[in-house]
Amino acid sequence: MANKRGRQTVWDMVLSMAAIGVVVAVIYLFVPHDENHDPVRTVSYTVELDQARRDAPFKVAGPVGLAKGWRASSVTYNSADPKNVQWHLGFVDPQNQYAAVEQSNAPAATFIAQKSYDARRNGTRVIAGERWLQYYGTKYDALVREESGVTTIVTGTSSPARLTQLAAALEERGGK
Repeated sequence: MANKRGRQTVWDMVLSMAAIGVVVAVIYLFVPHDENHDPVRTVSYTVELDQARRDAPFKVAGPVGLAKGWRASSVTYNSADPKNVQWHLGFVDPQNQYAAVEQSNAPAATFIAQKSYDARRNGTRVIAGERWLQYYGTKYDALVREESGVTTIVTGTSSPARLTQLAAALEERGGK
C-alpha cells in the first residue's frame, strides 16, 4: 500500500536527517580549513603614503625601520574636507595587538577624543627628541603630539612600550 501525504513516520524523518548529516560530514572532511591561519590581512601602504605626502596640507608621518613583526593592516587617506584632512595607518604589533598612526588638521580636542576612544591625559614624555602627551583609556592608550595645527596620534591596544616604539619610528615628510 502506498504512503499517503501526511502519513510519514518519525522514522522517515530520522532517516532524512541522517542522510543530510552524512552529506555535511563529507563536505566538512573534504573542504580545506586551517585553524592556524592568521586572520590579519597585511597591506602595503607605500603608494597611499606617497600620495598623502604629495597631497596633504601638512607633513605626513610614516614609520621608518620598525622592528620585525610589525604588520600594516589598514591604510586610509581622506582629503574631502580641507579643514579635516585625515591620515590613518594601522598595524598589528609583534604581540598581535593593534597600533595606529592617526593625523589630522581637524580641531585637536575632538580628533584626540575620537581616535583614542576618550582616553584621559596623564603626563608627557620625550620620544626621539619630541614631546608627546600620554593618554590612558579603558579601550586605547595614546601618545599625542600637536604642532602647527596638526595633531599626530599613536594609539591602540598595544603596550605603552610598543606605542613608544612606533612613535619613535615616525618620519614626517611632504605637505604643501
